Amino acid sequence: MTVAAEVVTMIENEFTEVDTDVLVIGGGAAGLAAATSLARFRHRVAVVDAGQPRNASADGVHNYLSRDGLPPAELVAAGRRELRGYGGQIIDGAVTAVRHATPGAVSAPRFTVELAGGGTLTARRVLVASGLVDELPNITGLAVRWGRDVLHCPYCHGWEVRDQRLAVLATSAVALHAVLLWRQLSERLTVVLDPGVEPSEQQWERFAARGVEVVIGPVEEVVVAGDRLTGMRLAGGHVVNCDALAISNTLHARVGFLEPLGLVPVPFMMGETVVGSRLEAGPTGATAVPGVYAAGNATDLFAQVAGSVAAALTVAAAVNSSLIEEDADLAVRSATAPLEEESVFSAAAERQVCEQVLGDRRHGL
Repeated sequence: MTVAAEVVTMIENEFTEVDTDVLVIGGGAAGLAAATSLARFRHRVAVVDAGQPRNASADGVHNYLSRDGLPPAELVAAGRRELRGYGGQIIDGAVTAVRHATPGAVSAPRFTVELAGGGTLTARRVLVASGLVDELPNITGLAVRWGRDVLHCPYCHGWEVRDQRLAVLATSAVALHAVLLWRQLSERLTVVLDPGVEPSEQQWERFAARGVEVVIGPVEEVVVAGDRLTGMRLAGGHVVNCDALAISNTLHARVGFLEPLGLVPVPFMMGETVVGSRLEAGPTGATAVPGVYAAGNATDLFAQVAGSVAAALTVAAAVNSSLIEEDADLAVRSATAPLEEESVFSAAAERQVCEQVLGDRRHGL
């Protein structure tokens, strides 16, 4: 094989020696939206989905124009169909680790992605859309009601519990900021303060003016009758009656598989309170590791479904541009390398002429 042929083969391998152009980790709304956008640009795209959607227990998706009330599972199923229609691949499984396949590469990064079942995939880019894990208050019976009548977001679920008996469990000062949002939806609202949580003077005044009842906790358990929440039992035995309970949970980015790359979530603060952790990423989703991007709740803790989809499209555009630019650079190399080696005016051509005409008398000896 000639030097030029070897160069061409090397460059062609840079295009082909990966399983996918983009591996998307997470098959929720953000991951599927980004993957579909990239597949429409004819990239080889695969989505690895662990099947653990954060909103699985919710009755429907809200604040998503034309899809209001659609069950989350139906939204995902529709997204999967669309992605497959553009040639995208879906792999049901969990990612355990992402590693550099070519350490130190910046302009053309490559990654090895390890799956829970023992398989591995290689990719030119990794897009993380793995979402969050919700850390709930440790109250007996609360977890099984999560997403049904134990809620966290008045924008996502407030309309559905309007005019009902509502309660807000304030386990931190952050939770107090949502009280007036819930009061907008129902006149029957009670705030239960965990020990140590104290409203400001202004908050006390507003709660009183808006007819918000305030009681002191802690809460020991939620009370359920006929598979419906009916109240919260306090430590002293008193029951606060309510039909729905709003909590302020802690949110953690589900990105432990990125640790081999040195990417770990950072604390996210509201005021002086840590409310969770997130993967740091720039406006276009780029993380500190070239070739790794993030979209959705893994980097934006409070994004709703529509916002996560919109952000994912922005990230997909950045990934698309990086791949196209890399392909163009590789194409230039493949086009110019043979000319440099075999042109009649090239160094290789001059060397061959000297060897044939001058033999041992050629210059340089």
